[in-house]
Amino acid sequence: MTQTAGEILKVSGINVAYGSSQVLFDMSLHVRQGETLALLGRNGAGKSTTMKAIAGVVPTKSGRIELQGLAVQSFPSHRIARMGIGFVPEDRQIFPDLTVDDNLQIAIKASVKGDFPWTLERVYEMLPLLGPLKQRLGGQLSGGEQQMLTVGRCLMGNPTVVLLDEPSEGLAPIMVQRIGRLIADLKSAGTTIVLAEQNLHFCLGLADRAVVIDRGKDVFIGTIKALDQNEAVKRKYLSV
Repeated sequence: MTQTAGEILKVSGINVAYGSSQVLFDMSLHVRQGETLALLGRNGAGKSTTMKAIAGVVPTKSGRIELQGLAVQSFPSHRIARMGIGFVPEDRQIFPDLTVDDNLQIAIKASVKGDFPWTLERVYEMLPLLGPLKQRLGGQLSGGEQQMLTVGRCLMGNPTVVLLDEPSEGLAPIMVQRIGRLIADLKSAGTTIVLAEQNLHFCLGLADRAVVIDRGKDVFIGTIKALDQNEAVKRKYLSV
């Protein structure tokens, strides 16, 4: 895969294993500036592992991960975060004994350009649900509120690319709608997003392109519209 115009993140043939069990097999994807890419597949397909590999949370055995043309697959996770990768993990990992406000402020970091486009005020404006909860402890929030807080914490780090791992998983329908609106708002603001999801319907109005992953391999790469029209791929890999 050669570098294409506007490409900000490129994953080329990565292999990842947990001990002796290999999870990803020559996995590849790329994301352009301002694009939303959906990473779709059934539970256990390898979506979260792909996200963790990009974020440097799990090591790659081989392959290449490039952020704005620089190979980062051998870098530790904290260095990758400083270079602009923001990771919203599936299990949220908020600080339960800190207030909402403290959870956000502890994550303040300049962008790679050295500025702060995402401020505390802007995050509260983007996430109005959190405003009245500023002094509530993270552990006292509902699952949906914690998900919003995790996204807000990520934005406080002023990332170049946001990785959202299963943001709608386990939430009530009204919270799923709110998460969907939040992602749409982030996209409108020019945020580059990789969205890991099981639910194709959730991604249809949000993503530009999609990569379908099955048993650790990319089995479809194309526009989200082309995927929605591909009944064979949906039936075989997404149970749609």
